[in-house]
Amino acid sequence: MAETTTITRPAPIIEGSLTAFLKSIDKLGAGAIPAGGFTGIDPSKYAPTIAAESQLQKDARTAAGGLGSLTGPQAYEQFMSPYQQEVIDTTLAEFDRNQAIQNTAMRDQAIQAGAFGGARQGVMAAESARGAATGRANLQAQLLAQGFQQAQAAAAQDLAARQGLGQYQQSLGQAGQAQQQAILDASAAAEREQQFQPFTQLGLIGQQLAQIQPGAFPTQTVGYAPPAAPASPLATALGVGSGVASIGSKLGLFG
Repeated sequence: MAETTTITRPAPIIEGSLTAFLKSIDKLGAGAIPAGGFTGIDPSKYAPTIAAESQLQKDARTAAGGLGSLTGPQAYEQFMSPYQQEVIDTTLAEFDRNQAIQNTAMRDQAIQAGAFGGARQGVMAAESARGAATGRANLQAQLLAQGFQQAQAAAAQDLAARQGLGQYQQSLGQAGQAQQQAILDASAAAEREQQFQPFTQLGLIGQQLAQIQPGAFPTQTVGYAPPAAPASPLATALGVGSGVASIGSKLGLFG
């Protein structure tokens, strides 16, 4: 009985490409997974990296730590005018001068009225002195309060300015850190692509080869028939006899 063996082979036009592709896979696999373990790709070269804090961010944080001195009960003191006491002294001196003029005028009036040294003049002088002391104290308090309010306003303005500057520095620092992070991420992505480039390239080639239509791989049928077994002497004799009888009958030799 004849046997038929079917051999499926790629089309000659792509057979070389398939052979080279498989050899490349074998070579890449041998280099990537040697006996000692997987060494073809080094993940440490594209490991995620966090960008360091920028100098602006560090400066902003340091400055923020010193803002506490601008919010305490004594924060206004450093904003007090160094000339405030001079202003107070000059103002009080002018007040005392005016008060002395008033006292002199009041005494002259008492002398003219013949009441100088009397009880009534004494009462008026005491009342005037008391009023003058009260007015002087109120004036001094008013000057001090005015200086305090100005110092508080200056401290608040300075605090707001420092906070605004800190936020601006922080924003710039974050932008710089984000840019540095983008550079690190891009570098890691490029390194990863480089590490996987041989595998990616072979994968793309494999996809292209896999998309080739089955018709590009024709089936080649090779027929094979085993040799016939040698005839036995009896079969040969019978065959010869049969052939002779057939010929004889045709010739009319056997009636």
